[in-house]
Amino acid sequence: MEMNAEQHIPAPRETVWAALNDTEILKAAMPGCEEFEAVGEHEFVARITAKVGPVKAKFKFNVSLTDVDPPNGYTINGEGQGGVAGFAKGSASVSLSEDADGTLLSYTVKANVGGKLAQLGARLIDGTAKKMADEFFGNFVELLSAESEAPAD
Repeated sequence: MEMNAEQHIPAPRETVWAALNDTEILKAAMPGCEEFEAVGEHEFVARITAKVGPVKAKFKFNVSLTDVDPPNGYTINGEGQGGVAGFAKGSASVSLSEDADGTLLSYTVKANVGGKLAQLGARLIDGTAKKMADEFFGNFVELLSAESEAPAD
């Protein structure tokens, strides 16, 4: 599965870049994320509960960042095990560019699944993946907007 999308964010590129590297913001933006913590430079562990059709599973993901190019973008790679539900792995290339009144965030996601999840069918999996990506970036923009509107101390 592969998907491409763009999201306009009404914040400067440096602010968006900082948020893309903030584990608390990433954890809050990820649907079903219970844990997201750094275990090394550009290395993270995430625990996510996801529901794909009738299958609900807890995944433990090992996440790494590659091609890090501040403040222009990076590639985020993840591989997760969901017990009997199977596995999920993929990557997302994220790039930031200056926009008229903020930042344009573009991303390309590549993902695949195996095990019980793979038996659900590509249409259901692709739909769920798109919904989760849209939800993540929607939450991310909302969190970033709330943070930039917060009064300075």
